[in-house]
Amino acid sequence: MQSSDGETPPEAPRLESADLPTAEGQETLPTYTGPGFVTNNPELASLTPAQLYELNQGLLDEAVPQRPLIDQIVPMAVLRAEYENGSASFTKQIDYLVSQSYTGIRRTRGDGDCFYRSLAFRYVERLMNAADPALAVGSAVSTLEASLPMLEAAGFQKLVFEDFYDTFVSIIKRIVQPEADGTTLTPLLLLEAFQNPEVSNSVVVYLRLLTSAQIRTDPDSYQDFLFHPELGELMTPREFCETFVEAVGKEADHVQMTALARALKINFSVAYLDGRSADGHVDFVNFNDGIQDELEPLVLLYRPGHYDILEKQSEDTVI
Repeated sequence: MQSSDGETPPEAPRLESADLPTAEGQETLPTYTGPGFVTNNPELASLTPAQLYELNQGLLDEAVPQRPLIDQIVPMAVLRAEYENGSASFTKQIDYLVSQSYTGIRRTRGDGDCFYRSLAFRYVERLMNAADPALAVGSAVSTLEASLPMLEAAGFQKLVFEDFYDTFVSIIKRIVQPEADGTTLTPLLLLEAFQNPEVSNSVVVYLRLLTSAQIRTDPDSYQDFLFHPELGELMTPREFCETFVEAVGKEADHVQMTALARALKINFSVAYLDGRSADGHVDFVNFNDGIQDELEPLVLLYRPGHYDILEKQSEDTVI
């Protein structure tokens, strides 16, 4: 297949399963109880966006070894308590989110993969909670199956992505297709799967490859926006994808979000908790590339350098 400019997309690098972190068994579901994102800093409100980013990143780095890849839901009051001695603007924004019925937050590890991991988890969770799970699962699997030719058109060999793809699809299918022991996917089993490094990172890699394929095979839609985040220089689609999309641990920005929404044919929103609103208002940025459906909203929470999941419940469903 050729791209819209008539040229064959450049060959993509080969990723191997061995590139993923080694899986470690987890007998129980860990919950992070370490430091929060904001310390007692009365001058927090005066920080520039760059300084705020660095502060959050420093605290994230401290938390990375302790926090699970994805955690259980905690009430928004827990997040609010972390900001109470720091900045009134943050607490006002958290109160605003609660007023919009966002009463819980599901945190992910701040390892650079948090956007993809958060989106993937919530994507599957919505399918589980659908009014007609069989219909929702069938539609999702059909969309993922239809994306396979695009991956090959982008230059990825089937051998590279098929294991990652199979891992993601098998999780989704388990919602309606029982395992050999008769069990289907439950909220607890979903959380266990995403806390398993081998499973969770396989899903992340697949979504990274899918995002890259979307950009590589439709360069005209993205090439004017592919700037190096630090140097500000325009990059080629291949350079951008190799450096900031396919590489694990690299944060996602609007380009990657737009591409993934288009590839998955989904709608999602990102709420920006940045401490910059005097009246507490929180801006939501919408990425709409799917049909209007009756699935629960997919909403992520962005704080400088990190993504978590916003939930309209304050604790996990125990099943």
